[in-house]
Amino acid sequence: MRKKVGIIFGGKSGEYAVSLKSAYNVIKAIDKNKYELTLIGINTSGQWKLYNGDIENIINDTWQNDESCVNMNLSLFNDPVIDDIDIFFPVLHGTFGEDGTIQGLFEMLNKPYVGCAVTASAVCMDKIISKHICKSVGIPITDYCEFDEESYKKDTVDIINKCCNMGFPLFVKPANLGSSVGITKACDNTSLLKAIDEALKYDNRIIIEKAVDGAEIEVAVLGNEDAKASVCGMIKPCKEFYDYEAKYLSGNKSETIIPAPIDDEISEKIRKLAVKAFKAHNCSGLSRVDFFLEKNTNRIILNELNTLPGFTDISMYAMLWAQSGISYVDLIDDLIALGFDRYDKRSRLSFKKL
Repeated sequence: MRKKVGIIFGGKSGEYAVSLKSAYNVIKAIDKNKYELTLIGINTSGQWKLYNGDIENIINDTWQNDESCVNMNLSLFNDPVIDDIDIFFPVLHGTFGEDGTIQGLFEMLNKPYVGCAVTASAVCMDKIISKHICKSVGIPITDYCEFDEESYKKDTVDIINKCCNMGFPLFVKPANLGSSVGITKACDNTSLLKAIDEALKYDNRIIIEKAVDGAEIEVAVLGNEDAKASVCGMIKPCKEFYDYEAKYLSGNKSETIIPAPIDDEISEKIRKLAVKAFKAHNCSGLSRVDFFLEKNTNRIILNELNTLPGFTDISMYAMLWAQSGISYVDLIDDLIALGFDRYDKRSRLSFKKL
């Protein structure tokens, strides 16, 4: 019998549109001979709806308008449709999608799901906590400054001075968000103040990082305890840095080079660091690990981990595995199998008596 996969798309986050693109690609590519799909859309107001219409309406964001194919009478904890789902595949990015919240819901439903579990999802989403983890295990990171909105209001001058002492340019980021939403490059005091105001629109905790002059290198990691790393890929953004527009709105003008044109020795070091970071954050299933390779010094610096990387037709995660010998269809199979594997192992442990 075909496994019943519940694909969840959309979401109440600033990355709603990216999720629609990713979900469309997953739905289109997944092997329908192996899997029976249940599509669940979450709109920007947080409403959950069953959808059984044309998937073209998902990528066009008109799926909610197809009233004959939308069912709003969905009870997560008492619904036969939900009960029948064998495994959830959350194709969600950003807040409420990859920050551990929906993963906690799956745990409460006692259902297997694709991707990292609650803790790993939460700590990887939080750029500040992730930095602390990297420091604790000796993974190289760039200089940074962290603060919350209340501290910023009380000690604005001191915080600005501390940030400026790192030296410009600086990247100002909301602590919890993805797809480069809310991120600004600041090159002086004036632009720094504006960048902080922009980041505070998305989160009340901010991280400011010293810019790294170097190549952007990305590695895909796949697995549970036996995680493995793909070949390295390099990003050449069409803009000054790889922001939301460069990723999704530029008409694919940003250049991706796979494998990255770097020495084999450096590539191997980056791949090993990717797996080390994956395990240090207690990741499972998948993550894309992003690095900088500093110009002139070849110093490797970890940027961040993404526990639910994009699955659009221009997303690096699937392209990296394709170049490493795993097709898009097989990658989906592997991710589903890994979700079942983690669930089975945790289920056996949960029934052990102390």
